[in-house]
Order: sequence, then C-alpha cells, then structure tokens
Amino acid sequence: MATFSVHRLFADRALLPNGWAENVAIALDGSGGIASVTPGQSMAEGDERLPGPVVPAIANLHSHAFQRAMAGLAEVAGTGDDSFWTWREEMYRTVGLVDPDDVEAIAAKLYMEMLKGGFGRVVEFHYLHHQANGTPYADPAEMSLRILRAAEATGIGLTHLPVFYAHANFGGVAPNPGQRPFLHDPERFLALLDRLGPACASAAAKLGYAIHSLRAATPDEMRTILAAAPASGPIHIHVAEQTREVEDCLAWSGRRPVEWLLDEMPVDERWCAIHATHMTAEETRRLAGSGAVAGLCPATEANLGDGIFPAVDFIAEGGRVGIGTDSHVATSVAEELRLLEYGQRLRDRRRNRLAAGPGASVGRSIFEAALAGGAQAAGLDAPGIEAGARADLVVLDGASPYIAAAAGNQILDRWLFALGGETVRDVMVAGQWKIRNGRHDREEDIDRAFARVLMKLK
Repeated sequence: MATFSVHRLFADRALLPNGWAENVAIALDGSGGIASVTPGQSMAEGDERLPGPVVPAIANLHSHAFQRAMAGLAEVAGTGDDSFWTWREEMYRTVGLVDPDDVEAIAAKLYMEMLKGGFGRVVEFHYLHHQANGTPYADPAEMSLRILRAAEATGIGLTHLPVFYAHANFGGVAPNPGQRPFLHDPERFLALLDRLGPACASAAAKLGYAIHSLRAATPDEMRTILAAAPASGPIHIHVAEQTREVEDCLAWSGRRPVEWLLDEMPVDERWCAIHATHMTAEETRRLAGSGAVAGLCPATEANLGDGIFPAVDFIAEGGRVGIGTDSHVATSVAEELRLLEYGQRLRDRRRNRLAAGPGASVGRSIFEAALAGGAQAAGLDAPGIEAGARADLVVLDGASPYIAAAAGNQILDRWLFALGGETVRDVMVAGQWKIRNGRHDREEDIDRAFARVLMKLK
C-alpha cells in the first residue's frame, strides 16, 4: 500500500463547514486530500503559515474555453436589436479561425485566470470537436485532449463534458454551416465518450457529458445517449436561456423548455440546467424539487442580455445553484457572485435578496450555495475544509487593510462586494500550490502562446 507524507498548514482564520474558526491546523495527506482540520491550535515547527484567511475553492460549473479569446470582440452595435443570436455570429467566426494549438493556448490562459479568480476546478462544456469544415481530426478526441493538456499545464481541476450537438433548432432542423465543427450523431458521440474515459482517468479529470440544448438534439437522440452513456458522472444541458428559445419550444411541443425537460427526461441530482433563466413559478418549483443544480453565469447572461434567473424564488423552494463563467467576459468568483446578487436587487428593487435569513451575511450565503452547487455539478463529493475533502483552498490577501480589519463573514462580504479577484493571493488544488502571491509559475509561457492566438483573431 502506498504511503504519503503529511504536510501541515496553519491558518489564523479559516472558513470551515460549521463556520469561521481561528488558529486552524490543516494537515494534508500527500495524495491531494485533507487528513485533518483542527481549530484552536498553536503553530508548530514545520507548519506553513498562510498569509491570510482561507476559504474553500469553488468549482466553475460552466465554461466554453475557446470563447475567452473573443471576449470584447462582440461589443460593436448592429441594427439596434442585438441579442444572443447576433453575438453568436462572432462566435462562429472565432470557431472558424482556431486550430487545436490555439484552443490549447486559449484554455491554458483561461484556466490560469480562473485560478487567480478563486476557482479550483472547471467544468468544461466542450462542443468544439472538429475542423472548421466539419471534418473530424485524425483522432476524433483531438480537441478534448487539448483541453485536458491545458488543465494539466495549469493545474486546475477538470470535469470534462463532451457535448452532443446535431441540429439548429427544435424538431431536428438541419444545422447551419457555422455549426459544422460541433456535430455528432449518437453513435460517434458515444464512441467519443469511450475514447475519453481512459484519457480523463490518466489526467485525473472527471468525465461526464452534456447535451447542448433541446434545440440541438431530438428526443430520440437524447434517449439513445442517456441509455448508452456511462451511468455515473454529471449531465449538463443549456435550457431556457433566451425568450426566443421559449417561444420556439412552445411552437414545437406546446410546452416550455424546462417543463418539457422535466416531463420527458429523468432529471435528478446528476443534472445541471445551465441558465434556466426563463421559468414560470411552476417550472421553478419543479426544477428545485428535482435535485438538479441550476448553473448560473451572471456576467455572461448580462453581457448577452439574456435576462435574470429567479434565484430568490428558486432558493426559497430548496433549489441548488452554482456559478460558471460561460463565455468568460469575467473570470472571478467575486464578479459572478456579486452580479448574481445584484441582478436580484435590480429586478426586485430591494437589497440583500439572497441572504439565508434575517441577520445572515449575503456573501456567506451565496458563497456556500455556490460551493455546494458547484461541487455537485462537477460530480464531486464533500466540498469544504474538512477531513476527507480535496485540498482545494483559496488564501485571501491578509495584507489588504480591508481583509485584515474584517471579522468572520465580513471577510466574504468585503471580498465579494467591495474588492474582487485581486484579493485572491494563493490557490491550492489537490494539495499543490498553483497560484502563489497572485502568480502562476508558467505565466510567461502561457501569456506568450495566448498573445499569438489573439493576433490571429484580430
């Protein structure tokens, strides 16, 4: 049996599952996990003292890595009726210009930025599979393997979700030319999952899968995949992101997207409904009761003009939420959680909408909700700083006067609502430091490769 050395961290302040604690000794088991957590200790010889408050690292539950390279390139007005559907044309242009080397470089840069923003894991919703004309690469898994390589290069945890995509709209409408790099039939998609199982295991990545949307797959295709795909791992789907999607679904089926999904598919705790922005009160209640996570991407949803998710009502019904950065116009925990809360305030014209109750900290309430929801959507167990959990930790900047003067939940409220990503000082993933003092050890190489891609996309 393998044996592992134990390394001990010492935190003056740490957010544990039952609340903030002081003088916390955190023993690492040497295999990527936490062996023990003991508050009220004195620092011992050989301990590594952490330079600020420690919180668990959150999983980013929704990413299209290649889209980071186009951030800011779709901010030129068209006819005045710009929407997700006009933004999508710039996305198709980007898809037509990038090759596997480019995608690896973009993903590495993005994943480094995510680490700096306080994320410890990314759930990659990966639908860019083929060459621009739709021809598969010699290895049909080429693009997915580049995502695995980027995650390994940066050290971020990865849950990889190859995406099934076959159609342009409800009812099996033929795809358009811009969608050719995304397409599979069920047989080829299931073969891709088989190919990626060993590759993900070798890279210490978790494998799940996604169905792009109800627009992109017929009911029969979805049922074929669900019946034959692995019976474990997360299942994600875009649903009810735009009002036009709702209208098209009603015209096709007589039901709204979330209603149809819950009626026709075995939605449970394995599922993550990405966006789910446009729901009735009944859909909200039913999705909350299913155990699925609502995957919210507030910065992207705001950037695209999608709408505001009914988070107050969904959480009141016992619903589970997590956050992702989707198109990556933002890459930090703080910005996504701040926008999640602010969207609810703007809609309701009230403050402190997502606090767990009277007297509760908004920052702590939404941070812990996203921590639990992100872990579930990533297919992980036991998030948090406790024995048996993965050692995925974020150290906030204790030298910041805002953080130094804060007590307890004020630390989270200051970070999320007054400071932001620059407050993240160090990040540990699976017991290994990946960000130290705001920097990654491969930063220069990653930046150079990414800069070459941006010049190509001008």
